[in-house]
Amino acid sequence: MLQGKHILLGVTGGIAAYKIALLVREIVRGGGEVQVVMTPSATEFITPLTLSVLSRREVVIEMFPPSPDQTSNQWTKHIELGTWADVMLIAPASANTIAKIAHGLADNFLTTLVLALRCPLIVAPTMDVDMYLNDATRRNVTQLREQGCHIIEPESGELASGLSGPGRLPEPDVLLEQLQRVLSNAQKDFAGRRVLVTAGPTHEPIDPVRYIGNYSSGKMGFALATAAAQRGAEVTLIAGPVSLATPRNVYRIDVGTAVEMEGAVLAEFRSADLLIMAAAVADFSAAFIQKQKMQRETMRGENLTLELKRNRDILKAAGSEKKAGQIVVGFALETENGPANALKKLAAKNCDAIVLNNASEEGAGFGTDTNTVTIITPDGGVEQLPTLPKIDVAHRILNRVASLLPRV
Repeated sequence: MLQGKHILLGVTGGIAAYKIALLVREIVRGGGEVQVVMTPSATEFITPLTLSVLSRREVVIEMFPPSPDQTSNQWTKHIELGTWADVMLIAPASANTIAKIAHGLADNFLTTLVLALRCPLIVAPTMDVDMYLNDATRRNVTQLREQGCHIIEPESGELASGLSGPGRLPEPDVLLEQLQRVLSNAQKDFAGRRVLVTAGPTHEPIDPVRYIGNYSSGKMGFALATAAAQRGAEVTLIAGPVSLATPRNVYRIDVGTAVEMEGAVLAEFRSADLLIMAAAVADFSAAFIQKQKMQRETMRGENLTLELKRNRDILKAAGSEKKAGQIVVGFALETENGPANALKKLAAKNCDAIVLNNASEEGAGFGTDTNTVTIITPDGGVEQLPTLPKIDVAHRILNRVASLLPRV
């Protein structure tokens, strides 16, 4: 898995930096090329010379050449390395560096390089227990995960401060295993493909201040868009009302209602090779939208009756009516009779695959960072996945879909 791979290894300030020497040695043994990038603080914990000897490459620390007489193009090296790498791992990742990456700051070479990356990013948070459990750090780690970063959770145990709890950097063999796992999904097998993904809910207005909606966060669809882009696809993401950042190298179209999503999907579907309908589109909308806010005082009785109309089935329209060689993947979110309902949906909507999940299962459904799904295909194929981070679920779905696409 490591043979011939280009690996960026970011090292930030922390006592656990000493473990990285062993990791570099194992990557080189496995045939990988390692470029180490250190923050200035990291050099207080392990010398650049040590990592340079083990990686057989000069360690990069400063953004600008150390001497004004130096004629190298080091000031553009972050662009060069950002396109060179197959994957980047930051370990240990300090609270400071995590905060900078989460908010797009670029005040040293490492954080500037992250902004220029075109490959998957793995972050291993490592710090004292109270720093790791601080609300600000937890928000920043969550934001990185939502942006498609792979997070290696710290281990619990005795820390350098003498305190005990989560914050320890995992051992090099664990880091290496995670590195290989991400590399296995970093192939550019979707290069030249146009992938269309839908995500999030739709909001169906009742009056100017109220709507019918659902609990979809959009995280699964955004993970699919992220994964497809990482694998070289040209990705268009049609998103309902969500509060997620646009994934790197993804073109985003924002919509509000089911009608707006239908128009965007059918317009983009013509030029797509693959459609993945992960959005939770409302089945019904208000038959009559009030022009003014409905006042509580003017409503008669204790109950309010709304007349609803059925929205057009976008998945069926694409799969059964507009399909012309494209691959169409639907999602079936069920709470009972999941396999039977998914099979009905697969046939009725002429899909090439259905991804089944259960909203009532722990670690699955709306708003979670993980999912538990089963991928079903018309040939009787059933692949049941364990509970995984949504970015990993996305890659597993794309692994299955890749075999359905015609050769380019």
